[in-house]
Amino acid sequence: MTGRLEGKVAVITGATSGIGLATAKRFAKEGARLFMTGRRERELGAAVDENGHNARGIQGDVGNLADLDHLYSVVKAEAGAIDVLFANAGGGDFAALGAITEEHFDRIFRINVRGTLFTVQKALPLLRDDGSIILTGSTAGTTGTPGFSVYSASKAAIRNFARNWILDLADRRIRVNVLAPGATSTPGWHDLATSDEAHEEMIRFVSKTTPLGRLANPEEAADAALFLASSESSFVNGIELFVDGGSAQI
Repeated sequence: MTGRLEGKVAVITGATSGIGLATAKRFAKEGARLFMTGRRERELGAAVDENGHNARGIQGDVGNLADLDHLYSVVKAEAGAIDVLFANAGGGDFAALGAITEEHFDRIFRINVRGTLFTVQKALPLLRDDGSIILTGSTAGTTGTPGFSVYSASKAAIRNFARNWILDLADRRIRVNVLAPGATSTPGWHDLATSDEAHEEMIRFVSKTTPLGRLANPEEAADAALFLASSESSFVNGIELFVDGGSAQI
């Protein structure tokens, strides 16, 4: 049986763990040729090994434009074009309004906003017409969370990138959609807790405020990313697809 991404070239940033890694595995299973990025060489090598011979790792930081140029020079030389771009790299942590520092703001916006912007912009010469761009947003871009305003603002920016870019790319019929996970059992989510007690409180909060009563698995977000990458979503453009168990819908 032919995979849903058979013969397609996919680039995934932030592919070493969590949703990025789960999506890489899902795309590989569906026949995609993968180019995966991550900042840490050892973790990137392990992630590539999990995806087999059809995956290629390129170490880099999406906040560094030279690293993005290197990524796309490799993709151009080895594949020539991109069918699916999953701009997934991102991150954040807590800081209440009175405790926000310039470093906290610059770090989060450098990766989440600046990094996403130039990840997409620098891919445009390689993206095929009718291709698919997927941006990683978050329920935090829609809902309020104490101490999470900078991260939330960065993800609200991602949502509005998609609204505008579908107009910029209309003549090429390139679709741009946002995958918006809720609380998901990834290393990044668990690392938000600063103590065992804080971690237990986060779990209780998610269980109470999510209608499905639990965290998502990364594979559930990967399934949604596959839909947005495949021809099954050929007339889906500019949406925010929540994978949140209903938490941002109530």
